[in-house]
Amino acid sequence: MDFDDYLPPRAAPRQTRDGSAERALRQIPDGARVVVPPMSATPVGLLDALDEMRDGWTEIEIATGSLFEHVAPLDHPHQPFRFSTYQTSGSLREVEAAGALEHIPATYAQVPGLFRQEGPLPADTILIQVSEPGPEGLYSLGTSVGGIVDVVRTAPLVIAQVNPNLPYSFGAAELRREEIDWLVSLESPVLELRRSEPGALEREIAGAVAELVTDGATLQFGIGGVPEAIMGLLDDRRDLGIHSGLISDGVMGLVESGALNGARKATAPELIITTEAAGSAEFFRWLDRNPAVCMAPAGYTHSLDVLARQTNFVGINSAVQVALDGTINAESLGARQISGPGGQPDFAAGAMLNGGVSVVAMPSTAARGRVSRIVRRLDSESVVTTPRTLADRIITEFGMAELAGRTLGQRAEALRRIAHPDFRDDLA
Repeated sequence: MDFDDYLPPRAAPRQTRDGSAERALRQIPDGARVVVPPMSATPVGLLDALDEMRDGWTEIEIATGSLFEHVAPLDHPHQPFRFSTYQTSGSLREVEAAGALEHIPATYAQVPGLFRQEGPLPADTILIQVSEPGPEGLYSLGTSVGGIVDVVRTAPLVIAQVNPNLPYSFGAAELRREEIDWLVSLESPVLELRRSEPGALEREIAGAVAELVTDGATLQFGIGGVPEAIMGLLDDRRDLGIHSGLISDGVMGLVESGALNGARKATAPELIITTEAAGSAEFFRWLDRNPAVCMAPAGYTHSLDVLARQTNFVGINSAVQVALDGTINAESLGARQISGPGGQPDFAAGAMLNGGVSVVAMPSTAARGRVSRIVRRLDSESVVTTPRTLADRIITEFGMAELAGRTLGQRAEALRRIAHPDFRDDLA
């Protein structure tokens, strides 16, 4: 597919050089904002080298999303590194405690515009990792396109780690050599998405969600045990499609069972459309040069115009809390930011444009049953991720509350019924 309508114009051809990490990284100016891809796309080798050379700068800002694992620059907050993120994660806790982290409130759809040269946080440099070139001479971003490909097209300096371990993916992930300033050959691990097997609680919630997925549905999944459990229950469906911000291991099983072929998708039929891919080493082998998977920019995957064209769309996400009026918090514990909005608001809005279904699936309690996730109202410091106007189906192990089109009183009663029995009286 040609995604140019959803991307900024390509930069003029660059004078691409092959060189060492030291030569390439020395081109980064002091005080630069350096964008680093999230999740499995994080260029660990380049970041190790950047940390080793840290005495060459007085200050560097590293702007990133969710980091799956600790990376070397996190050991040196303020000396010279400081950090900003649109999707915080556990790996950033220590630099946050050190006062070296700033949060950027932004949905995933907004990320591409943040770091463009005309945006509020223009990138000076982007560090990426790419696969080894294929027979066509193209490189691939592999596991992350999102807002990253926008920055590759617009940043003054693009440094790529050529990593033989990175899978080659098609679509907007593919780059020409002249789109990169420096190519640095460095082998490092591709960070995996660590996951545990879904427990009885996750499987119970997944069973209720799976009932909403009919043959021919187009699916969007978030991350976590519940989405993986749901995918494990859909083997008997047929003609399912994927239009998502993320795919992971569960997609492999759906393809192998024959449930997922995209035959009834309204856009890009027969292609698995995603902007991020994260999973196990087995999943990366499956992804490598898989013609069924098409990596797309966030401007396409999260576009309300594109989502409005999806038929029988089911978006599945999670939350930290849901208030009795339907307001959803998916990213904070009080004032403490623990995640980010990701694509939840985008997919919730998109689902409602064409009669789709937006699901928030979550356990009824947290803190080993001591805290209800369904609350009378969000407290003053909690973040509103998705407004009550976009609330649709909320599912816990005690059932489903249908909120769209319901009055506030009807919503409150429906949510009380799916709260844990220990807290229902408190919610009256």
